[in-house]
Amino acid sequence: MSTTINQARIAALIPHAGTMCLLDSVLHWDGSGIRCSARNHHDPANPLRGPQGLGMLAGIEYCAQAMAVHGALLAEAVGERLAPGYLAAVRGVRLQGERLDTVPGPLLAEARRLMGQGGLLMYEVTLYDGDERLLLEGRITVAERGGEAA
Repeated sequence: MSTTINQARIAALIPHAGTMCLLDSVLHWDGSGIRCSARNHHDPANPLRGPQGLGMLAGIEYCAQAMAVHGALLAEAVGERLAPGYLAAVRGVRLQGERLDTVPGPLLAEARRLMGQGGLLMYEVTLYDGDERLLLEGRITVAERGGEAA
């Protein structure tokens, strides 16, 4: 399952549209996790960018989108569609820096599935720069709307 997936395919898998679809490609995925890349953190039109630039906390959204793509690919593999969800919790986040727009090269978002049960999905996430330096790490829990089983 290590076939590269491009942005058009990502946009078809997740509800994020237009410039809010932050990921450029899926570099690798399997049943337990996913690794994606993005280069739009330098773009002045990035929808998460504020007057002071693109803050490091925006990395949570990059990782959450990697989670969404992973969940959609897993569901698709068994002939289903991933139920829409919302961010329910972000825990244990550690940041290495203040801004993403100053990070050279691509961003690499990884998500490793820890749990999927009763409409809740929990992932351990990490965000790296192109030289594999850690930028962000933590855990994200997503709750499916309506509480459908994961």
